[in-house]
Amino acid sequence: MTNKVFSGSAATAAAVSPTTASVAVLWAKTSQALQRELGDGSFNSYLAHAALRETAAGELVLVTPTGVARDWVRRNAWRRIGELWALSDPQSRPLDLKSRSEFDAGAPAPVQGGETVIEIALPVSTDAPAVAPLPSARSKQAGLQERFTFDTFVPGPANEFAHAVARRVASWSDGHFNPVVFHGPYGFGKTHLLNALAWEAMRTAPEKRVVYLTAERFLSSFVRAVMDRTTTAFKEELRAADLLLIDDVHFVGGKQSTQEELFHTLTALMEDGRRVVFSADRPPSALTEIDARLRSHLSAGLVCGIEPADRSLRLGILERKLDSLSRQQGVAAKAKPEVLTFLADRFTDSVRELEGALNTLVARLGDGVARLSLDEAQAILRPHLRGGEKRITIDDIQKATSEHFGLKQADLISERRNRSVARPRQAAMWLAKQLTTRSLPDIGRRFGGRDHTTVLHAVRRIEALRAEDPALARDLETITRKLRG
Repeated sequence: MTNKVFSGSAATAAAVSPTTASVAVLWAKTSQALQRELGDGSFNSYLAHAALRETAAGELVLVTPTGVARDWVRRNAWRRIGELWALSDPQSRPLDLKSRSEFDAGAPAPVQGGETVIEIALPVSTDAPAVAPLPSARSKQAGLQERFTFDTFVPGPANEFAHAVARRVASWSDGHFNPVVFHGPYGFGKTHLLNALAWEAMRTAPEKRVVYLTAERFLSSFVRAVMDRTTTAFKEELRAADLLLIDDVHFVGGKQSTQEELFHTLTALMEDGRRVVFSADRPPSALTEIDARLRSHLSAGLVCGIEPADRSLRLGILERKLDSLSRQQGVAAKAKPEVLTFLADRFTDSVRELEGALNTLVARLGDGVARLSLDEAQAILRPHLRGGEKRITIDDIQKATSEHFGLKQADLISERRNRSVARPRQAAMWLAKQLTTRSLPDIGRRFGGRDHTTVLHAVRRIEALRAEDPALARDLETITRKLRG
């Protein structure tokens, strides 16, 4: 049985079989409800090009064009899609979610020859030169993403230590710490770093056995092995690894038997001198839902935090992403500095959201993104800007700025002109222009009745200073992050 694809339009249903037509109609109904709820902007960017597909085993999978779209759907719409689909489908058939590359790669069979099959990053052929690109078929089998390499990772102050540690582990150098745990907020490069580490480790030592698993895949593989009574094969497969990488280990929290197996696997590998790398959304000491013994082992190695990207790093990521999109699409994708600055200043909570916003602009305009003005970019991204945005007032800005610089809020609206007050006042005016919709005269009135030309001067002064004063740039970044919660 070949894979079937169901489009989002019910109009094509009459030309196919009754079963296919039924699914097509149901998905069209679900899509229409999603478009109404999410709005045209989000729906067109992330779901309009998704397709409902049926595997050879008869399972239904929602397939998105890219991993970015898949991540956005899982984070923002997957629960609602499940609810709407359950209401639409009288058979209550389950849905899975995959990117196109994941679906095309095909899921591994549950059992082959009595052995459980898990995602294994197979060593690269020794015939290949050390710097040769890895074959795409091998990367799909490994569960790794080809685009996540050290070449595409943008290092900066927020991640440079984690980047250096990952490079060292990938080189198989002696004197390593074990295990290594990378932790940080969602969307700031942990998965990218683990993928890059795996690729580099396989290039450096093709004879070594590298195993990369998400915690979710570890959990499902273990449960399947228990059900199929192949736990011995499962354990042997993992413990034969020279390097084991587990992404998002916090997901095993609360799964006692899975944690027990992971603990024993970790212990066995470490006793044999094998290397183990994990990622988590928090430091091990904060993973309170994980068994104390496992948490203790995770804390005993090298714990590397990945901080939220600062402004310069976000700009570097955007420039690297534009270069990548140019190569992939064969277009000269450039953007005006003010557009890139807007993206870097607005999408601060996740690199994935930052890249997603840039993807939206390039997908809409292609190489026309080079002619895109700031106002046009804001108009296109407005649906993304509204969702979940915290409303910030000038009063909020004055309070946060005065607290940061050790002043009283009254100082910012006073007539005092000494530098210790004037510079924070200008910074607060700049923040008010960036983070609120107030006009320059409105801002001036809230700062002691000052003229709009005074506010304009302050905005221009801070804009110029932050490019040459790293300390001021960090101050503005810290206050902005605090205001946005």
